[in-house]
Amino acid sequence: MINVELKGGVIKEFEAGVTPAEIAKSIGAGLYKAVCCAKIDGVTVDLRTPISKYCRVELLTFDDPEGKHAFWHTASHVLAQAVKRLYPNAKCAIGPAIESGFYYDFDVEKPFSADDLKKIKDEMKKIVKSGLEISRFELEPEKAVALLEEMGEPYKVELAKEHTDKGENISFYKQGEFTDLCAGPHLMSVAAVKAVELTNCTGAYWRGDANNAQLCRVYGIAFPKASMLEEHLKMLEEARKRDHNKIGRELGFFTTVDYIGQGLPILLPKGARVIQLLQRFVEDEEQKRGWLLTKTPFMAKSDLYKISGHWDHYQDGMFILGDPDSDDEVYALRPMTCPFQYQAYLNKQRSYRDLPLRYNETSTLFRNEASGEMHGLIRVRQFTISEGHLMCTPEQLEDEFRQCVELAAFMLKTVGLYEDVSYRFSQWDPNDREKYIGTEEEWDNVQGMMSRILDHLGIEYKIGIGEAAFYGPKLDIQIKNVYGKEDTLITIQIDPMIAEKFGMEYTDRDGVKKNPFIIHRTSIGCYERTLALLIEKYAGAFPMWLAPTQVKVLAVADRHLDYAYDIKKELDNAGLRVEVDSRSEKIGYKIREAQLEKVPYMIIVGDKDIEAGTISVRHRKDGDLGAMKLDEFLALALEEIDTKAIK
Repeated sequence: MINVELKGGVIKEFEAGVTPAEIAKSIGAGLYKAVCCAKIDGVTVDLRTPISKYCRVELLTFDDPEGKHAFWHTASHVLAQAVKRLYPNAKCAIGPAIESGFYYDFDVEKPFSADDLKKIKDEMKKIVKSGLEISRFELEPEKAVALLEEMGEPYKVELAKEHTDKGENISFYKQGEFTDLCAGPHLMSVAAVKAVELTNCTGAYWRGDANNAQLCRVYGIAFPKASMLEEHLKMLEEARKRDHNKIGRELGFFTTVDYIGQGLPILLPKGARVIQLLQRFVEDEEQKRGWLLTKTPFMAKSDLYKISGHWDHYQDGMFILGDPDSDDEVYALRPMTCPFQYQAYLNKQRSYRDLPLRYNETSTLFRNEASGEMHGLIRVRQFTISEGHLMCTPEQLEDEFRQCVELAAFMLKTVGLYEDVSYRFSQWDPNDREKYIGTEEEWDNVQGMMSRILDHLGIEYKIGIGEAAFYGPKLDIQIKNVYGKEDTLITIQIDPMIAEKFGMEYTDRDGVKKNPFIIHRTSIGCYERTLALLIEKYAGAFPMWLAPTQVKVLAVADRHLDYAYDIKKELDNAGLRVEVDSRSEKIGYKIREAQLEKVPYMIIVGDKDIEAGTISVRHRKDGDLGAMKLDEFLALALEEIDTKAIK
């Protein structure tokens, strides 16, 4: 017999070899039906995992992130089973759970149509209704490869062959006639997948490489209750209304052109204006806080990236100019600014009195993102970032890190995104040594240091194993778009290793030359991504200080245009961004148009306004504010701009 500690510290006795599923069943039928997976001493496991020693077991349901992941992973297998039933020649690739559901990639003769998706969904419902039990088994690598070859699944064969040198058994999951190579975990039965919807169908290259076969990717979502699916679909409908890809184009913030290239958006005047306002604000604030502006090249020889380590650890994400295998000089567009700004540090000898030394730059960067990852302005191949690098002594590290966090928080609060973010402490994965530079001892030291700093700052965070940069751990400030997809908005990284590679030194008080610590940071992150998130946050109705057009002057009739342009001139002189609607349209139509353009204020001028020397003011949200003198409106508007108020 063994003791098992359950949630709440309750300890129960079970026979050795008991599984989490059996523990759930012993507690009650309701829990057994609801449980999706388990944690044993903090490690997520399958419900079929036997327990042979004292441990702490957490039973996870759909309400838990790991439980949701297991639920959606199971739903992806139901999708694949339905596709194989309807299209036996389809080849299965991968089918993971993702942040907002699941997808599965298939190699098929032609992409699935809307009618095909309906047939697949109906077949999924039949599979769920059948209540098939899900079983797990393992095979030695050679036998696993042989089974998958017999099944005619070339993509799975490729995945299995990668494990043949590791000597570890490969796990499979089986439900009815369908068997899939998979690490799991999965539910005990398909019956729990009560409500399912297939949301989209796109193309995706195998392993994200454009040189590989293009597959058909089917996205879906699933829930234990139909009511949960209905609620989710309503949320999606609302999200589509705020999707920056939709309203950002409709309102004229940006556009894309096929023959320019994917991930290379054109910022139209409105979008360019918002980013200009953000950049000015960021650079001015950074200057107040002791940052020194640099301007560095957009490209460099491969020699620079070889010193920094990017050539060995980041080359797949870079745009290379020239043939890396030739003897000619090879250049690359910069994926980040750090190795360039280090040259500013190296421009002269440094002493401890020079530190901390803070360099900032509004940097245009280039990253060769996979085509399947492109999404509007959120993930692009050319972007601009509020980048900075500071060099400091060990004694200064915590205070400088704190100031970087405070700067990021200040920026997020000012633009109104702070309440939407979360923090992730991104650490290295010691099981993937080739991904990183440095020794295990160096990583343990710097991660321990960063952990203490974060605890001192009182920051609540989750841990992301394997999410660190190749040279050091990161504090990632995470945010979700309207569809729930999480991306990194701002990073603050501690780098104890690169300074030595570049020979960056300072002379300490004792006369000894030492390598400084480097903090890599952004203050508002990628401007394009921030613009996308702000469009979604405000549904295009930007706060007054960020609005591309702050005031529209609407003349009731053509005879009022001279007065309208006089008003515009006064507002222009006060620094406001103003347009006059001079079209010969009815005033009601002009108001509706300005309202649809999300302009904060409308000034309407007619006969009475000219006679009284007033203006009629309308706010996009509060409606008619009545007649007032221009100076009165100016005071109201300028206060809203100066305080960067968010209404």
